[in-house]
Amino acid sequence: MARRASSSINPIWFLVVGIVVVAAIAGGMMLKGKVSDPFRTLPVFPIADYMQNSNSLRGNTYKLDGVIGDQLQYTTTARLFAVEVANEPVSLLVPAEFNHMDMRKGQRFLFKVEVADKGVLRAKDVKKE
Repeated sequence: MARRASSSINPIWFLVVGIVVVAAIAGGMMLKGKVSDPFRTLPVFPIADYMQNSNSLRGNTYKLDGVIGDQLQYTTTARLFAVEVANEPVSLLVPAEFNHMDMRKGQRFLFKVEVADKGVLRAKDVKKE
């Protein structure tokens, strides 16, 4: 009587499938970090150029990732914050349309900012990280 061939799964296939699954998860996590940034199309705020000559950046829009410092001023039309960007404090004017956001010292935010007249930074959009 002839013997039947045993068809079992080779253990190498388990290793290959495991590597593919780990690579897919790692790739997905990296892609999620890039895709979830709402201001990914904007250039990063050039802090060194701003400190050198803020007027040269007037009218431009940037992505600013910063930590809220002190609230310097509060009016009915806007709030003025000290925001730390790359270990440099800058002043940021946040219009009243973002008063619904709870901005406290030490919190990290992602801002879409415009460099307005006289080099003043004005928030155009705000996202909490």
